[in-house]
Amino acid sequence: MHQIDGQTIDLQADSQPYISIPESEYLELRNQVGYWKGMHQKALLREEGLKQEIKEKDGQIRDLKNRLFGKKTEKRPSKTEKANPKSNENKRPRGQQPGSEGHGLTERPDLPVVYEQACFPQNPVCPCCGLPYTLDGSSGPETQIIEVDVKAYTRRIVRQTGTKICSCKGVPQTITAPMPPKLMPKSPYGISIWADVLLNKFRYCQPTNRLLNHYEELGLPISAGTISGGLNNLKELFEPICNRLYLQQMTEDRFHQDESSWKVFEEIEGKIGNKWWLWVSRSESVVYFLIAPGRGADIPISYFKNTRKGKIIVVCDRYSAYKSLANKMPFIILAFCWAHVRRDFLDAARKYPELEEWAFCWIEKIAQLYHINNLRCAAFDKALPVQWQSESFKKRHESVINKMNEMTQDRDAFIESHNPDDPNSTLLSNAKYKILKSLKNHWDGLSVFVEHPEVPMDNNKGENAIRNPVTGRRNFYGSASVWSAQLAAMMFSLFKTLELWGLNCHHWLNSYLNACALNHGKAPEQLSRFLPWEMDKARLEKLSKPIDTS
Repeated sequence: MHQIDGQTIDLQADSQPYISIPESEYLELRNQVGYWKGMHQKALLREEGLKQEIKEKDGQIRDLKNRLFGKKTEKRPSKTEKANPKSNENKRPRGQQPGSEGHGLTERPDLPVVYEQACFPQNPVCPCCGLPYTLDGSSGPETQIIEVDVKAYTRRIVRQTGTKICSCKGVPQTITAPMPPKLMPKSPYGISIWADVLLNKFRYCQPTNRLLNHYEELGLPISAGTISGGLNNLKELFEPICNRLYLQQMTEDRFHQDESSWKVFEEIEGKIGNKWWLWVSRSESVVYFLIAPGRGADIPISYFKNTRKGKIIVVCDRYSAYKSLANKMPFIILAFCWAHVRRDFLDAARKYPELEEWAFCWIEKIAQLYHINNLRCAAFDKALPVQWQSESFKKRHESVINKMNEMTQDRDAFIESHNPDDPNSTLLSNAKYKILKSLKNHWDGLSVFVEHPEVPMDNNKGENAIRNPVTGRRNFYGSASVWSAQLAAMMFSLFKTLELWGLNCHHWLNSYLNACALNHGKAPEQLSRFLPWEMDKARLEKLSKPIDTS
């Protein structure tokens, strides 16, 4: 026993040293134990939460960096390519290989041929004696040069007149030949210019000002106001044809839907901001666009209210407006897009590197499903129902079902073993759960292609259809007014439908505008000869080729 600072301390070898303190102080310290333990536990939980938050923020940063600076393709090297990277020394160069047999010059049978004579600049003489060569006029070897001659010119039309030689009363003494038909009676510009403006803006998605600058360099200055006024007049000519596009589409039962933002710079009562939406609906024979002020379910509901089919399959993404559409119209079946599901796993691998192996494993499963389904579709006969298909198709059909069941088991096994409400659940586990839970919630829509082999697994057709207008939105920012937005939707619908049928847009547009000019600047009464599904084979073939200008 030793005395230190007035306290008794036991320093025996077989016992722990202790300090004697007053009982009141001991009770006070004991009461504080629970408090400090609780505070320590809270600090640990707060630290863990901050770590999870940092991990999530890092994932978002990686995702945003990839969107801004990363590759625009979703392709990733396979595990085999990662393990055995190809050396640049043995890499095959792109393009035509030296020594290989070429495909020859491209044939262009639709181009007219203009013959020219290439002559000597002066009489040729022998370089040795100086005597001249005898030019016998025979043809030598031919050389081809392809040119494009773009020029603006004025058609000065001199109208023929005639004077009567009879004495009949009530008949004009002098008559004048009629004017050639004009698209706009008071406009000095012909059909070729208006066709060029429409194609340049809505087919090739170039700003109108760029075309006007080109015209000015050709000696043809035109004001932007003149073009705007002319397009406003042309809108009436295309309304009947676009109405027929819509009516035709309402007779079909397979659709691809998509939407994207569109700017309309006109103030509308009750509308806040200039953000509108461009909707596309692609069926087998028609691609139809609609520009609407909103993105709600009321737009597709209103669109499909005139359908003539009792059952419709709509391929789309998982946007809630389409789900509301199916709830309001039970005859509509939604087929969700597997490309968007695949994108979920790619995004997870990008945000959280720890999930890369798990995500790529699921991506590989989706790739196998695509491959099996492609083999099945190759053996599918659209004229027969599934139960009457060939043995080859049935075997591959069973493989698709087995693959879907395998994915279902893997998905449900993880969901059942994971509780997102568990405080011990990690951020990575919750990320997996969120993706697989979404996969389960949308499984019915993702399975539509199994019993309907004619329905594709993804919405690529819809997204491809809207790609060209999106390019236009980036180039000329949208529409200045509501009427110009309506015209844009009409022309996008028309040109994408013509493209779907393999028709030459320039040829069709000139043919239609000439028919309008012959009808005194109004749409033709009979539209059948301009609707691809009502044309005969000969006219389809004619309009698929360039205009014959010879």
